[in-house]
Amino acid sequence: MSTTATAVTAGTWTIDPTHTEVGFTVRHLMSKVRGTFETVEGTLVTADDVTASTVSVTVDLSSINTGTADRDNHLRSGDFFDVETHPKMVFTTTGVTQKSDTDFVVAGDLTIKDVTKPLELAVEFLGQGGDPWGGTRIGVEATGQISRKEFGIDFNIPVAGADKAMIGDKISISINAQAVLQA
Repeated sequence: MSTTATAVTAGTWTIDPTHTEVGFTVRHLMSKVRGTFETVEGTLVTADDVTASTVSVTVDLSSINTGTADRDNHLRSGDFFDVETHPKMVFTTTGVTQKSDTDFVVAGDLTIKDVTKPLELAVEFLGQGGDPWGGTRIGVEATGQISRKEFGIDFNIPVAGADKAMIGDKISISINAQAVLQA
């Protein structure tokens, strides 16, 4: 397997926040709640050897949107993200492994509430091409999973008559992103 990314131009790419979605899913009682973070910024630096590429992404935690204002405000509070003290979530790569022409594992450090833990994302390269504004774009989709308790986000409520809590610990992450090559 080649580690040369012939389909990706080497260079610095800026995440396009209007065409990027950072989403999550968590169990809540007997169903799942989905949400997104609406403010994200970051940079991808692609190398001729794709395994030498890097990613740095910052998410504004106050931009959380689950479709319910009261829940979003609670998630911003000290029970969860404590955005007044810890306004950002940051991911920075520590390594890239190429699995196929379009599939990669991007390992990195995720920091939430001043706690840094390793995170592996399964990344699918969706392609590179021109856009209507004269730029060059790439698209990627990534998935991963974290334990919210490992980041000190452990608020919960026991469910009466059940042997479980209201909110699950495992958070599934899904990212769809476009980035624009910088001139």
